[in-house]
Amino acid sequence: MAYTITDACIACGACAAGCPVEAITEGEGKYEIDPETCIECGACADTCPVGAPVQE
Repeated sequence: MAYTITDACIACGACAAGCPVEAITEGEGKYEIDPETCIECGACADTCPVGAPVQE
């Protein structure tokens, strides 16, 4: 299943910079992952300082 970003997101952009398929964009107050583009690699979770990306 694709990753999603929880409300723990601090909108730092680390996840978007680490995403190899550019599935992450800035939303209102937090970043969002496009589930159709996400390849479930976990790069976003590895780069996030607060652990906001989680696999559903």
